Amino acid sequence: MAALLWLLIPLCAAVGAAIWASWAARNRTAGDVAELAGYSRFREAMAKSHSGTDAV
Repeated sequence: MAALLWLLIPLCAAVGAAIWASWAARNRTAGDVAELAGYSRFREAMAKSHSGTDAV
């Protein structure tokens, strides 16, 4: 019985590693579209000419 208990330790480690690997390799491209759109708006705002007021 003790030998089976010792075999559960690597089995649990393997299951945990598989869960972590699937979480780490998930598809995260959904958030990239919003971030790229925000960056595009930022670039457009920075490219606008100066408004003429010198508020510092």
